[in-house]
Amino acid sequence: MQAMPIGVFVSAGPELKDKLQFVKKAGATTVQMHCPPKDARSPEAIEKIKKLLADADIEVTLVFIGFPGESYATIPIVAQTVGLVPKATRAERLTEAKQIGDFAAALGAPGVGVHMGFIPEDANDPEYKEVVKTAQELADYVGKKGLRMHLETGQESAKVLLRFFKDVGRENLAINFDPANLILYGTGQPLEDLKLVGRYVKSCHCKDAAKSAVKGEWGRETPLGEGEVIIPEFIKILKSLGYSGPLTIEREISGDQQLADIKKAVELLKKCKKDLGIGGCGCCCS
Repeated sequence: MQAMPIGVFVSAGPELKDKLQFVKKAGATTVQMHCPPKDARSPEAIEKIKKLLADADIEVTLVFIGFPGESYATIPIVAQTVGLVPKATRAERLTEAKQIGDFAAALGAPGVGVHMGFIPEDANDPEYKEVVKTAQELADYVGKKGLRMHLETGQESAKVLLRFFKDVGRENLAINFDPANLILYGTGQPLEDLKLVGRYVKSCHCKDAAKSAVKGEWGRETPLGEGEVIIPEFIKILKSLGYSGPLTIEREISGDQQLADIKKAVELLKKCKKDLGIGGCGCCCS
C-alpha cells in the first residue's frame, strides 16, 4: 500500500455499499468506520461488511467508538455527554466500548478510536485518576485482541494529553490527530501541537476549521483547505515525523455538498502528497 493512503470517514449502516463505492470513485482507498449499533454487529453482519470492503477494495483502518446520548450541540454539552469521562455513564459505556473492540477485531481493523471526553486538567482531581483507570482497562482489553486504542484530539490541550499518555502508560495507546478539533474547541494550535504529540500519532483526520470569535463557543468547520489548519504544512509535518498512515477525510455535514467537498479534499491531498514526493510503499498503520 502507498504511504499515507487517502481515506474517508464513513458510518456502517444500510448505505455502506453506496458509501464505499463513492469512496472508491473519489480516489480513496481506506476508511475509518463508525461502529454500527448493537443489532448490526452479529457475525453475519460482520461478514457482510467484510465482503463489501473486499468488493470495493477498501481497507478499514480504524473503528470509531460512539455512545448513545452523546451530543455535540455546544462545548459545555460535549463536556457533559461525550466519551468515557462523564461519571454517570462511564461504567456502562466502558462495557459498550469493549464490545465495539470485539467488533473491530472481528472485522480485522488494527484499532479502535474514541473521544475520551474532557479529561480533567488537574492531575490531583479524583476523577482524573478514575479516567486514567478507565483508559487503562479499555487499552488492556483491546490490546489482548491485538488492537491499538487511538484517542482523538480536541477536547484537551497537548500538555494535558501528553501527561495523560504518561499516566495511562500503555504501549498500544495512540493518537488520532484531528487538527480542526483544536480550532473548533479552541484548545490549541494544530501544527505546533502535532509536533509536540507526533510520536504518538498513528492515524489522523484531514479536517479544516475556522476559530470562533467568541471564547468558549464552537468554531466553524470548513471544506478542507479553506480553514486555518494549513493542510499542505500539516501533511509536511506528518512526513517529517515519519508518519506513513492514512489521511482520513472527515467532513461533518451531509448530502450532496458533503460528497462534493470530499472529492475536492481527495484532490487536495493527492496534490500535497505529490508536491512532497510521498508515494510508494508504506504501512497504513504507521
